[in-house]
Amino acid sequence: MARTAFSRALVVALAITTSTTALAQETTARPADEGAGDGDIVVTAQRREQSLLDVPLAVTALGGDALAERGITNSAQLGEAVPNLQINSPYGDTQPNFSLRGIGVANEYNSNQASPVGVYLDDVYLAPRTSHGMGLFDLDRIEVLRGPQGTLFGRNTTGGAINFITKKPDLSGGDGYLQVGYANYNTFTAQGAAEVTLAEDVAGLRIAGNYANGDGKIKNIFPGGRDANSVDTLQGRASLRLKPTETLDIVLRAYGGRDRGTQAAVHGLLPFRTGLKFFEINENSIGENRTDAWGFSANVGLELSDQLSLTSITSYDGGGQHLQQASDGSPLDVLNITWRSRYRQFSQELRGNYDGEGFNLVAGLFYGYDSNVTDNTFNLPLPPDGGFFQHYRQERRSKAVFAQADIDLTDQLVLTLGARYTNDKSRYEDAFAYLFVGTLGGPQTPIATTVPCPGVAGTCAYDPNARFAIRDTNNALTGRVALSYTLDSGTLLYASYNRGYRAGAVNGGGYTSSSGIYYIEPERVNAYEVGMKGKAFDRRLTYALSGFYYDYSNQQLQDTRPGPVSFLVNAPSSEVYGIELETTLRAAEGFRIDASLGWLHSKYKELSLQGTDLSGNRLPFAPKLTAQFGFQWDVVPVADGVVTFSPNVAYSSQQYFSPFNDLNAAGTPQDNAELQQGANAKVNMSLSWSNDRFTLRAFADNLFNRKTYGYGLDLRGAGFPYNFLVPATPRTYGISARMNF
Repeated sequence: MARTAFSRALVVALAITTSTTALAQETTARPADEGAGDGDIVVTAQRREQSLLDVPLAVTALGGDALAERGITNSAQLGEAVPNLQINSPYGDTQPNFSLRGIGVANEYNSNQASPVGVYLDDVYLAPRTSHGMGLFDLDRIEVLRGPQGTLFGRNTTGGAINFITKKPDLSGGDGYLQVGYANYNTFTAQGAAEVTLAEDVAGLRIAGNYANGDGKIKNIFPGGRDANSVDTLQGRASLRLKPTETLDIVLRAYGGRDRGTQAAVHGLLPFRTGLKFFEINENSIGENRTDAWGFSANVGLELSDQLSLTSITSYDGGGQHLQQASDGSPLDVLNITWRSRYRQFSQELRGNYDGEGFNLVAGLFYGYDSNVTDNTFNLPLPPDGGFFQHYRQERRSKAVFAQADIDLTDQLVLTLGARYTNDKSRYEDAFAYLFVGTLGGPQTPIATTVPCPGVAGTCAYDPNARFAIRDTNNALTGRVALSYTLDSGTLLYASYNRGYRAGAVNGGGYTSSSGIYYIEPERVNAYEVGMKGKAFDRRLTYALSGFYYDYSNQQLQDTRPGPVSFLVNAPSSEVYGIELETTLRAAEGFRIDASLGWLHSKYKELSLQGTDLSGNRLPFAPKLTAQFGFQWDVVPVADGVVTFSPNVAYSSQQYFSPFNDLNAAGTPQDNAELQQGANAKVNMSLSWSNDRFTLRAFADNLFNRKTYGYGLDLRGAGFPYNFLVPATPRTYGISARMNF
């Protein structure tokens, strides 16, 4: 029945596309290199440069200018520009959770879990989710690949992949820019870049930086209390490019950054929400989100011949988080958590590209290592005051061999075959947790070991030498099969099968007992997709359409129970299907329309939590309908420049934050119906004046101040007298000035 409904919907969409040719788009990123075609967009979604319209994948490409037009300055805002992409977090812009086509970390909030949407910086996989909450500055483009990418990108891409691609030196001349801005909430911003050619066509250096500082956007009425959701960000990046010969190209990159804003606002205990405005809280101990990220990488490209090239990408990255989170949204100390982790990762990829007559091959080897050392403190209203302390170390190693070939069966028909074999090993070790007495921020006195301890918290005597360790190994074969056909008009039609895989995981939230700490099964997705993309109306219209069906097994979910006890479990079986449409229409000189639409059906075919059958429920963070519409209108030339008006609206239908949807587990005080956000539309707009050197811009985001929640978590089921809800950002507005040089 589901497949029939999907097929009918797809046929209707194809019919509409054929008749109107105006339904889908790939957002302009940057002009293609020579040979890609006039006005085309070049992407590396298949690990080689191609025109976006030649890639048989659902890809959205956003260039740096397009990001600025939409007012997108942080990765947490990307959902406003990409269909079927949701971004949420219990920590504000810190540690964002990406959900593509309904596949994400769901209600999981622990830092040791890998995102099922792989995040990359210049083709380097970023394992820690804390590092995903990055400011966006001096980017060449962002590529969002929807659907499993288990062949060329690898593990933990069951939902898709997002690749942030920074600008690199051009090796000719010099340029740069400086941009400063001021917005409400006393927010100052500055970013810029400068590039210098050290030796023409041989060596160049580019340095970029980003700064933002502002007051909290959510008012705290508690006397003397800090406002929530403040901004305090500083980031920098340096790229050195060396090209000693025509065949050798080396890019060395180093980056570093830190965030020190206050925690996300929390609506918690009901009595302390009463009488407040939506963007207000009453909290006595607003914490601070302290995060750091840094890294180094070397990308070495060597052309062995006109047909064969090698690429080596080596990286070493690190960082940490120290989040102090008052989780009750009240002047009482009901639940205060200190999340503290530090990360290290190393990766090496060696890839070969062969471009022959009627045959293209990408093949390579990958090795990745990452570690996470966590020390969390949970302060609870226990008699006497106290809580739990938790420590563990997690190490993961991944090895893979992969290959993908494009074979020209005819001049217009291409067969794609790809496979990847992955070996993942994970160790959870040096783990211990204990129950303590002590006040918030004061000394702790351990009174009972809880990890390792198989029973109820407090039943095992404190043992300072007790440790717990487990390990796991996964092997997976993933791959891709696709057929693509190019019509005489240039329109690309494609059909594909992709298999995605996310490695098994251990419960990072197990601190009250070791009985809940074990590895669960890997996630797997069998994805079927058809699509078309092309240009029409004398190349003024760019469109794309895709339809997909997922057979999704073993989604990894957090199940929180009274105690409070957290378990990581698998949802045995789910199905997801939908349609995505994107279009860019250059309707007239100086007038461009961008629009996209995502329709999504998601359902648990088999799931039971806390003795409650949730089969038939929708997946969390999976609204049925998302849409974006905007235009860029060059209104009038003024003083050797042009005034441009750029409004856009982003719509999302209702979405749930919990697999329970509206249901409550029998015998519990749950109120899961509260854990959702209704349909809403947010309007952003900007008015700018610009010429080749200067840009002055005024903007307003969430213009009509829509009151929405971005995240919700069931804490009633864990024994607390409230749910945890995080309000999204209120209206912001400001001005900026940019100078190019």
